[in-house]
Amino acid sequence: MRDKILFVFGVVAMGILAWNVNAIARLPEETQQGVTFKIIFFHVPMWMCATMAATVALLASVGFLVTKNFKFDAAAVASTEVGLAFTTIGLVTGSIWGRQIWGIWWTWDARLTSALVCWILYAGYLMLRKAIEEPTQRATFAAVFSIFAFIDVPIVVFSIKWWRTQHPQPVFWSGGSFPPDWTHHLMWNMLAMLLLGIVMTAVRLRQEEAQREIDSLRRMAHAL
Repeated sequence: MRDKILFVFGVVAMGILAWNVNAIARLPEETQQGVTFKIIFFHVPMWMCATMAATVALLASVGFLVTKNFKFDAAAVASTEVGLAFTTIGLVTGSIWGRQIWGIWWTWDARLTSALVCWILYAGYLMLRKAIEEPTQRATFAAVFSIFAFIDVPIVVFSIKWWRTQHPQPVFWSGGSFPPDWTHHLMWNMLAMLLLGIVMTAVRLRQEEAQREIDSLRRMAHAL
């Protein structure tokens, strides 16, 4: 049943993206930024999904520390890997956008810097897991580190409000603006990316659980 649901989610996500990319391509160009502005239809959903993935990793990490149930640890690492992928794409699309608007690929702006720090922290989380072999110790250390890493997430989100920043104001709050007839295309892409993120996390979660079972069987075989 779960496989069918994931298959449906994947098909719906790809269908929405296929239709929406064609619709976005037909939209008129923004008067000042030209066609480059259309990156926002992918840039914003990527960061939304990355933020949600980090939140799931936080809750799963807390869940593991409280219950010591390794299913929470598997959920934490699965959502972190997917969230890191979305974060990477968010940084890349933002850099392309910045090159067109600011004339440079990167600037040490408050939003950009805090986002880069966030990427480094969650990449460090995955590196930490690789460095520790004992399962319980690895899961415990990783959970604590995940909670620590999440501190940077609200800094990324609210950096525009807390500091003067070169980054544009958000679309739906803090003075940002967006053509009403473009809003639904952005929302459709958000839904598609969310469904895609769910499918990727579920697949990665299954892989993590399967790997845990294999490791358990290996330890039993070595004990014999």
